[in-house]
Amino acid sequence: MGLIDAIKSAFSFLSSRTQSEERIAQYVIREHHRGRPLQDILEDHYVTNRLSAEQTKRLLDRPDLLHALGENLVNETKSTL
Repeated sequence: MGLIDAIKSAFSFLSSRTQSEERIAQYVIREHHRGRPLQDILEDHYVTNRLSAEQTKRLLDRPDLLHALGENLVNETKSTL
């Protein structure tokens, strides 16, 4: 294993998505499609009990969320966090 591979594997946890993040992303998309405002969804106990503020911001950077919710809405919400 080369030096670059060793560094990548040592920091791979920074970019990996947990199963919890996957479930929350699906929850956010599902609730938004039901008509709930994104800010309200992010304030749900289901989300706040499972993600830190930093993880929530990272969640909003996910391409699947940007596509499902719309980039403008996500950017507006990120500016209020």
